[in-house]
Amino acid sequence: MIITRTPFRVTLGGGGTDLSSYYSKYGGFIFAAGIAKYMYIDVNQPFDGLVRIKYSRSETVKEVEDIDHDIAREALKMMGIEQGIEVVSIADIPAGTGLGSSSCYTVGILNALHTFKHDHISLYDLAEEACKLEIDILGAPIGKQDQYMAAFGGFTVLEIEKDGVVKVRNARISEDSVDELNRNMLMFYTHTSHRSSDILEGQSRGIEKNEKKIVDSMHRIKEIGYQILEAVESSNLSRVGTLFDEHWEQKKKLSTRMTNPRFDEIYNLARENGALGGKISGAGGGGFFVFYVEKDHRKFKDLMKESGLRPMRYRFDFEGSKVLVNFRDASF
Repeated sequence: MIITRTPFRVTLGGGGTDLSSYYSKYGGFIFAAGIAKYMYIDVNQPFDGLVRIKYSRSETVKEVEDIDHDIAREALKMMGIEQGIEVVSIADIPAGTGLGSSSCYTVGILNALHTFKHDHISLYDLAEEACKLEIDILGAPIGKQDQYMAAFGGFTVLEIEKDGVVKVRNARISEDSVDELNRNMLMFYTHTSHRSSDILEGQSRGIEKNEKKIVDSMHRIKEIGYQILEAVESSNLSRVGTLFDEHWEQKKKLSTRMTNPRFDEIYNLARENGALGGKISGAGGGGFFVFYVEKDHRKFKDLMKESGLRPMRYRFDFEGSKVLVNFRDASF
């Protein structure tokens, strides 16, 4: 039995510049943080030789090719496993909430399968393998940040070259700043899920067609991302909140699906009651609101609850995808 644990992430700056339509022309930049909410993958070898995949559904088939779950199917094919395997997934956060769940699953299952087969793989290669599976094989219209953040966790900076090569480094952030961010960066579940692919496909088309409004907003989002990183590394965290607000204004220009009247009302209410800024997690359209609030946290949380949001307590993750249990059958 192998069990892996892979962190979800929250993007702090540069979101969307990791799409190939953008970075292939201009280069991409991402600053994000892993959070201690996890995807757990349990891989086992059943005695009957069948293939079992358990998630929100339960599948039992004879051949890997017959699996409906596309990521599990392609991961097993990529690893050369044809039968006699069981994969069970459990997540702390639902899918479709803008925190990178599909890539958490991809990185987690690949990490588990490599461990099961006695293959050592670096975090960098694990992230690239996950990108190949999701983007190249399955054709998902997503970027590269989720796979890398799932693999590395921590406060991580990704510089993406025009040829797709990703340079990874840890942000230089003090322990006091980590604590302050954890205290002031409040997350709330909107009870709304979304299909990020719909929003990202439209965004990519706009970039490919060189639509000025979208391209200019993406350039500004990247600039704001660098400024957020600078603010965090210099411990000027109030600046992070105001930059979140600027980011949100730019992000809304990318798609009419980014927000809706209810979300606009909630955002305005948050700004009127202490939030320096905020944004919707991931591609937008649902999932989690992230607000930066420096005081009266209890009052602010109660107000968001009255607006129908659910606060989520969290802490940051600094370990990335890791193997929790490693008990292998030598006959595999």
